Amino acid sequence: MADARRGTVITVFSTASAVGKTLIGINMAAELAKQGFRVCLVDLDLQFGDVCNYLQLQPVYTLADAAKALEQEKENFNVQQFLTTYDRYDVPFGVMAAPLKLEEAYNLQTSDIRQIILQLQLKFDFVVIDTASTFSEVNLMAMELSTIISFMGIVDFIPTIKNMKSGSDTIRGLGYDTNKIRMILNRSNSKTRIDLQDVEQLLGEEFYHVLPNDFGTATRSIKTGCPLVLDTKPSPLKTELRNLVARYTGRPLEEVEEKSESNSSWFSKLFK
Repeated sequence: MADARRGTVITVFSTASAVGKTLIGINMAAELAKQGFRVCLVDLDLQFGDVCNYLQLQPVYTLADAAKALEQEKENFNVQQFLTTYDRYDVPFGVMAAPLKLEEAYNLQTSDIRQIILQLQLKFDFVVIDTASTFSEVNLMAMELSTIISFMGIVDFIPTIKNMKSGSDTIRGLGYDTNKIRMILNRSNSKTRIDLQDVEQLLGEEFYHVLPNDFGTATRSIKTGCPLVLDTKPSPLKTELRNLVARYTGRPLEEVEEKSESNSSWFSKLFK
């Protein structure tokens, strides 16, 4: 029997903190769900994950609960039981929350997390993974499973660029296919004297996609718990986030606008 079709895994990673990984990951998940895909967002920042805080969710179960259940009942394990549903604005997607306690994060086994991601791939079209800013065993596993690695960076000051260069060299040294790694620049027009072309020359490649600096819009999104791509107010950042997802899916935005009204019920059907 042929293997079941597995969903696409998109891992959002950076070697620096405060570059917008979580915000980008949330909006990727929301836009994919808006386009009608079955989506799960995994918070793999095990110690300090903020996905549920951003989305104003209160999870009943977390990744730690899922891993414990997996070890206890491998044959009957149902990964969907441990997801929290984000379903505002009639755009539902699943969230696998990070552990609530530090000791739970420390006790997680990479092999269990791997099996959970593999099971999510069987249930969802896209699995979007938010990560911590470190080359940990867990993150390396996630990148190995990924179809796309969205490597995030900003060019606000020299140490950040140095970390970006080091991280880029490390990822490429792992031997992944070149097309798997997508360099994403965030906050491109923030006030800095560093020239973008100089950064690209240092990295040895052009950025795959550039997101504009829009701190006010991003802050409002976090305060309201509404992903930017679902906000009715237009903004350059919202547009470019949607364009990024369109590049990943190969679906121009004009082809997906009509789908949003017919996709509100798939998640409830999935859990029947």
